[in-house]
Amino acid sequence: MNNFEYIQSKTLKDASKALGNDWKTALPFAGGTDILGLMKDGIESPQKLVNLKAIPDLNKINYAMGKGLTLGALVTITDIAEHPIINAKYPVLAQAAKEVASPQLRNVGTIGGNICQRPRCWYYRGEFDCLRKGGDICFAVDGRSKFHCVIGGIPCFIVHPSDIAVALAALDARIVIFSGKKSRTVPIREFFVLPEANVERENILLPGEIVTTIHLPELPENTHSGYLKLKERGAWDFAVVSVAAVIQKNGASLKSGTIALGGVAPIPWLEKNVSTQLTGLNATEDNISQISKLALSKAEPLDQNAYKFPLSQNMIKKLLLKLAA
Repeated sequence: MNNFEYIQSKTLKDASKALGNDWKTALPFAGGTDILGLMKDGIESPQKLVNLKAIPDLNKINYAMGKGLTLGALVTITDIAEHPIINAKYPVLAQAAKEVASPQLRNVGTIGGNICQRPRCWYYRGEFDCLRKGGDICFAVDGRSKFHCVIGGIPCFIVHPSDIAVALAALDARIVIFSGKKSRTVPIREFFVLPEANVERENILLPGEIVTTIHLPELPENTHSGYLKLKERGAWDFAVVSVAAVIQKNGASLKSGTIALGGVAPIPWLEKNVSTQLTGLNATEDNISQISKLALSKAEPLDQNAYKFPLSQNMIKKLLLKLAA
């Protein structure tokens, strides 16, 4: 690890100024659970780390009836997992938070850092000059692709590693970003970018920009939500496939619903084919089984990951049957 300057910023304006306009020069520091590993592995070598933890109010959780939930970017994953209002009104988010890493990492990891973490691809994290590090090849195409994406990957076949981001996508969250002297708000579906748009970055953040808050809308009555994750090992791990669902019930039928998938794409993947079919659906097992088969209809797997098709479809079916019961 190279020597670096550690800057204690007390305002967003100071932090943004210290970060400057070059990712290679300076990086923001929140919980540190990802950036320190990247630095130790030589993937990132910033000259400056800009600490955000002293900036006021970025660690607050605020709920207002009728207006929704606002989460500061420095709220820890543990705080989300244990918050009574989040568990009651946004269970999909609480359940996703409980699936993140280990208790020790959840205690220090932040929601802002979690959704902005870098890919866990073993080629990117290893000693390979891959596309995402400025090279000219994605080694997963002809290499070990068991855990890589099955949709949206051209030309880089990473999967987005965040559990939290999948839940936020299903909840139609909005992300507030500070840059210089002002803030802007973007829908979460516009925050993450596919490799075809930017092969070296996972989101729209520019150097000097900081995620400050995440806002979730008030959910209608009779809304039910949940998160389901499959891991390869019983200990903490990243998702092979995960599913977040938010549905609104109307008696035995569904009024509407949104399905998001993790572990299948370079971004949290909004499964539009299934989500569209949820509107007005008579929620019988046969009907849910049929629409679940629509998931990933345009996907093109690599040599070792076609198993993610039936796995995703069956997980969608399992979660929808549970929520619609």
